[in-house]
Amino acid sequence: MAVAGNELVNPATGLRTVFRETSHDTDGELLQVDWIGESRWATGPDHVHPHQAERFEVLSGSLGLRVNGVEGVHDPGDVIVAEAGAPHAAWNAGDGEVHVLVDFRPALRTEVAFEALAGLAQDGKTTNSGAPRNPLMAALVLRTFEPEIYFVKPSLAVQRAVLGPLAALGRALGYRAEYPYPYPQGVAA
Repeated sequence: MAVAGNELVNPATGLRTVFRETSHDTDGELLQVDWIGESRWATGPDHVHPHQAERFEVLSGSLGLRVNGVEGVHDPGDVIVAEAGAPHAAWNAGDGEVHVLVDFRPALRTEVAFEALAGLAQDGKTTNSGAPRNPLMAALVLRTFEPEIYFVKPSLAVQRAVLGPLAALGRALGYRAEYPYPYPQGVAA
């Protein structure tokens, strides 16, 4: 379980996530993180947070962001919000690091999803884009965290039809969507 001050490093995506406020700190109202992305960092394809607003405040560097099909590049001081249900994707639009303060309201289980994906990447179990290599694990992660995030394409109905049986098989074989992140000794709660 993440606590304020914990840092996740995802070597596959080139993203560092530093927790400022966790769901525990805010009674589930807010998850606030610093995202520090290398030049190659991107969130991946357009996705939706069906029950969360995501607020981006650019602290340094350039952030590319597409929200509801409208794409822009944002500089320090810019604040952009992807409301709950809005398809969006973000990426480092510059040559150096991008540093963004990101709020998720409400927090839901987003930090657990971040820990799982970063933990899998730390253990070499993801592709270069950060997706779990094992299709059963990928299906299980996507289905488990669907209330927090899902991809725009293919349609959610198709995702459920394809991923549901694979996730069930993964669960039956002992896979779990929650995957521990290897915090340094004495850092995690």
